[in-house]
Amino acid sequence: MKRQPEPKIAAPAKADTSGAALLQKLAIELGPLLVFFGTNAAAGIYAGTAAFMVATLISLAVAWLRYHKLPIMPLVSGVIVLVFGGLTLYLRDETFIKLKPTIVYSMFAILLAAGLLMKKPMLELLLGPVFNLTEEGWRKLTLRWALFFVAMAVLNELVWRNVSTDAWVSFKAFGFLPLTFLFAVAQVPLMQRHGDPVEEGDPEEEKRA
Repeated sequence: MKRQPEPKIAAPAKADTSGAALLQKLAIELGPLLVFFGTNAAAGIYAGTAAFMVATLISLAVAWLRYHKLPIMPLVSGVIVLVFGGLTLYLRDETFIKLKPTIVYSMFAILLAAGLLMKKPMLELLLGPVFNLTEEGWRKLTLRWALFFVAMAVLNELVWRNVSTDAWVSFKAFGFLPLTFLFAVAQVPLMQRHGDPVEEGDPEEEKRA
């Protein structure tokens, strides 16, 4: 009897994983934060904010030149950096730049929650070309990320209201990103459980492969 091919689970789209490409992505995403941290340590929060704004513009420009597109999250974050950074410098009030993470995380949480209410998980629109999950999988993943963003917004409020400016800048540079990375890794089991089987291709094509 002819053996039927086993169903396959969709895998992430193949990406450029070379060391140079990885370093470029890290520089684009982490560069502005490191500039913010270094300039704040050397010259204070206002100089750090100005440098943060310039570095953000440069990173967005480099991302556009390199990939010919701007990912939605860095773009939204960049716009808010420019708006709240500008208010910080104009009004000489560091509260505005400290509120920036709270605003960004809250905005993402609201967008994800709104998508769930409308039965259109936003993560599926953003990550659908990369990951293939069941409807339940997208719903659960979206809910988890929405709750995570709420937690991060609350965490930012707790940190900046209770520690020094230098301590907050350090936490922003070296705390938020590791927490986000660990949370993303923790979602892998859910994504594996809810992987949507890919439709089988032509058996003859598989035999010729």
